[in-house]
Amino acid sequence: QVRLVESGGGSVQAGGSLRLSCVASGGTYDNSCVRWFRRAPGEKEREGVAGIDSDGRTDYAHSVQGRFTISLDNTKKTLYLQMTGLKPEDTAMYYCAAERGRICSDYESDFTAWGQGIQVTVSS
Repeated sequence: QVRLVESGGGSVQAGGSLRLSCVASGGTYDNSCVRWFRRAPGEKEREGVAGIDSDGRTDYAHSVQGRFTISLDNTKKTLYLQMTGLKPEDTAMYYCAAERGRICSDYESDFTAWGQGIQVTVSS
């Protein structure tokens, strides 16, 4: 089972930027759907933020379109999420997730490999 570890979170003011990283060990991201999720304070479920399918196609939640960029460096086995123009409503615990296969779901229940989560806090 691949192990995922996130880094790069923290606290920023509105309008600021952060880059999250998610390193895979014990496996690779090959032939997988990889996705960033987040859980806002008080929410029970995680929301899909951005994903890359096994063919390299990306998708984004409407709320982050144009501000966030997902990318994957397979040589480093690292998934990234570049976040710019951060807003207070982006405050959440962010998680990376991976699942082998061609279908790239945005439902958390369809993913079996998860990172531990990392906090992003945006102040106004």
